[in-house]
Amino acid sequence: MRKLNPEYLDSVMREVNQSPYFSLIAMDIRDLEWGRCRLEVAVQERHLQPFGQVHGGVYASLVDATAFWAVFPQVDEGLGMTTVELKLNYLEPASGGILISRGKSLRAGKTICLGEASVENEGGRLLAHGTSTMMILQDLKLQGESSRPKKFLD
Repeated sequence: MRKLNPEYLDSVMREVNQSPYFSLIAMDIRDLEWGRCRLEVAVQERHLQPFGQVHGGVYASLVDATAFWAVFPQVDEGLGMTTVELKLNYLEPASGGILISRGKSLRAGKTICLGEASVENEGGRLLAHGTSTMMILQDLKLQGESSRPKKFLD
């Protein structure tokens, strides 16, 4: 396992948390490390569908993003990824509180990666689970990558 640069991870978390889509959904990366990630969403009225429950798209966004960022630290510096498949099980609705998504990397290959994530409420009740398959792309760079600290310390 390569040693990640904590300054790099802090920089990525700041950049991602301020990105337009994360701001729109009110998602925050709370923890990012080798093969693991935790995101949270404090449920707001804008997250609810007409029946007063959190929209499935919010769960899907959480699963996709958490699985993605769990894998990303394991990918070589200067490379990007994109999701090519998302599989999701909706297990229980929520109408408020904080959604906590924990992800882990299942495999980080040379071109294809697999991550999984589970979404729970504050009480630890499982609300959704899914997997995300990602493809590594040479020409896709994280915005601000050239000014960011080195990804690895070794």
